[in-house]
Amino acid sequence: MLPRLCLWLLLLAATAFGVGGTKVAYNDRALVIDGERRIIISGSIHYPRSTPEMWPDLIRKAKEGGLDAIETYVFWNGHEPRRRQYNFEGNYDIVRFFKEVQDAGMYAILRIGPYICGEWNYGGLPAWLRDISGMQFRMHNHPFESEMETFTTLIVDKLKAANMFAGQGGPIILSQIENEYGNIMGKLNNNESASEYIHWCAAMANKQNVGVPWIMCQQDDDVPHGILNTCNGFYCHDWFPKRTDIPKMWTENWTGWFKAWDKPDFHRSAEDVAFSVAMFFQKRGSLQNYYMYHGGTNFGRTSGGPYITTSYDYDAPLDEYGNIRQPKYGHLKDLHNILKSMEKILLHGDYKDTTMGNNNVTMTKYTLDNTTSACFISNKHDDKDVNVTLEDGVTHVVPAWSVSILPDCKTVAYNSAKIKTQTSVMVKRPEDGSTQSLTWSWMPENLQPFMTDEKGNFRKNELLEQITTSGDQSDYLWYRTSFEHKGEGSYKLHVNTTGHELYAFVNGKLVGRHHSPNGGFVFQMETPVQVHDGKNYISLLSATIGLKNYGALFEMMPAGIVGGPVKLVDPATNTTTYDLSNSSWAYKSGLIGEHREAHLDKAGQQWRSLNGTIPVNRPFTWYKATFDAPAGSEPVVADLLGLGKGVAWINGNNLGRYWPSYTAADMGGCRQCDYRGTFKAEGDGLKCLTGCNEPSQRFYHVPRSFLKAGVENTVVLFEEAGGDPTRVDFHTVAVGAACAEAAEVGDQVALACSHGRTISSVDVASLGVARGKCGAYEGGCESKAALAAFEAACVGKESCTVRHADDFRAAAGCDSRVLTVQATC
Repeated sequence: MLPRLCLWLLLLAATAFGVGGTKVAYNDRALVIDGERRIIISGSIHYPRSTPEMWPDLIRKAKEGGLDAIETYVFWNGHEPRRRQYNFEGNYDIVRFFKEVQDAGMYAILRIGPYICGEWNYGGLPAWLRDISGMQFRMHNHPFESEMETFTTLIVDKLKAANMFAGQGGPIILSQIENEYGNIMGKLNNNESASEYIHWCAAMANKQNVGVPWIMCQQDDDVPHGILNTCNGFYCHDWFPKRTDIPKMWTENWTGWFKAWDKPDFHRSAEDVAFSVAMFFQKRGSLQNYYMYHGGTNFGRTSGGPYITTSYDYDAPLDEYGNIRQPKYGHLKDLHNILKSMEKILLHGDYKDTTMGNNNVTMTKYTLDNTTSACFISNKHDDKDVNVTLEDGVTHVVPAWSVSILPDCKTVAYNSAKIKTQTSVMVKRPEDGSTQSLTWSWMPENLQPFMTDEKGNFRKNELLEQITTSGDQSDYLWYRTSFEHKGEGSYKLHVNTTGHELYAFVNGKLVGRHHSPNGGFVFQMETPVQVHDGKNYISLLSATIGLKNYGALFEMMPAGIVGGPVKLVDPATNTTTYDLSNSSWAYKSGLIGEHREAHLDKAGQQWRSLNGTIPVNRPFTWYKATFDAPAGSEPVVADLLGLGKGVAWINGNNLGRYWPSYTAADMGGCRQCDYRGTFKAEGDGLKCLTGCNEPSQRFYHVPRSFLKAGVENTVVLFEEAGGDPTRVDFHTVAVGAACAEAAEVGDQVALACSHGRTISSVDVASLGVARGKCGAYEGGCESKAALAAFEAACVGKESCTVRHADDFRAAAGCDSRVLTVQATC
């Protein structure tokens, strides 16, 4: 028995100390995993922005796209919405998410923060922190550091218990503490406290003993001991860590940009993203993470920063619904394959940069053991191609704003500006505009109890700040007061607010409504009002649309009618007659429908219907209808065009805020798009925007897991502003047209549909510049031979590959050898 017992104890000890796990170290060139230097290509997929049912498919597509790792933030206010009340269920099941990553055979990067920015409400920090005495966010003070350490330890312990760290055999190879603190340190008006805080963060993180390196992004100055600093941005090729003993890592390569209610859609071209990645690895990069690889959806009211739309698509390689976005996905996949084939020489070889006659043109040659070489040639000119002649006498044409990669320093295997993968045009079906016949019922939001100041949670003789008063448990906070007046009178009601929206009622009548422009968050409402003899009541409903999430001292930016003033102004003299700012105000957070959970369609709700007719364009109204889930497996979207502003639920699941009545601004970037040149998301020089003068967001993701097959599904709307729900409909989203180009004879041309759909026709096979764009090519210089080859290989198939052949010929005068193909799914 003793030998068996000893063996059992040895095995138990080995398990406890992670023997058999993965060892993660680093040197100046790369992360070193189990003794091997590794190039790591990673992508951000945020678990709360999708559903557990979506995770395996998203992770699988990421791996097939050439990624090694999945990166995610940890969302403190989602996990701890109330102090010491935790949520690790559903799409907040972080352990399940990392197990899915592990099951896929991928690594993981854990960004605890717990401040994350991320266009997430309050930057991920819980609003209840504001209730703690002496609290200063992200500064060296005990209240904040105590709460931060408590949460960080909770997450680490939970993941340790599940053996999720690399040394335990798990997928996590890096952990991050804090986030982009270097961007704000100098703006906090207390350099000593900021420095003490960031060094405390490092010490606290290192004592967690997770067994993998800790990183801090954008912490270029005052880098604490034991921390690896990294870069974030659209381009990081010219960035290097100040320490010479750590690798060059890029934790956020922004694949696009987030969208706000008043902004159109930002698009960063596949060519430019590939250019940035190729430049980064040309300049000794080792780890690169796409932010985002799948953007997802801001489900629920607690997600999404100020004025951020429900969609967080981010123009990522996997779109909001989880579909592959082509050509971005495929073009980057090709790049990943080339880089991985060069991994050893890039991480072990000697390197030499040579300027090729101009600072904008650089050739970098990596050499290993004086026998093997690999080359990058980059052209940073945004307006001209260049010819580069190498030592062997061969001249290579490098297009403007591109990088050519020659794994043998002889043959170009990849150029960032030359896309050889298909372009997919996504369509929403049904495409004929037909709609389901939904039968609606309705229920008014009961405003009557709020039309006086007689009931409330409490009273104060001042106008309070909304976040601390409501604890951010609702978008809405009621401010109510009363005053005595002799006789009748006419005034202007003046309200100064730092809220995002304001509704004003006098004696039960809606007299005014207004919202702030995005980024302003300070506005004045002035509206004419009539008062009567005796007691008059003023009820103000302040609403937020997500809380600020970025900037120095962002948490101190107030919301609501804090301080006011609120006053009645004589319209004739423009002087204040009544200043109500210090009157007795009654406060109540939320709406009655919220408290009664009308979105869950519980028994006893007073829904109304009169022969199928409902009132439309009526503010503060709840609507309900049932519908059949669309057949198949394609992603589902709700088309909410016609609605005003509010919130939508499907079978009790919160889709997020909607606001299709808000039209995106007309910006110059909608009228120009060229992949060449620096991409920007702010300031002058914007480009490649779409959706100007259109609803900021019209389509809302309905995950399949929210739906029930074979039985009726329920949609509930809270229409705050007033809209027409009878126009609501449901669609599926999939590839409609697939297009590809082949510049040279011998190139393989691949086409694919999605979700089991097959190619129904080949519409264009042209040798020349086809007119129009993918999905609407008009052809020209058609090749009958090419068309026949593609029809034979592709029609009726989910995917096909055809080689561009020399016998593909077009009519006389069509001398281009560029083959353009378009197929319909």
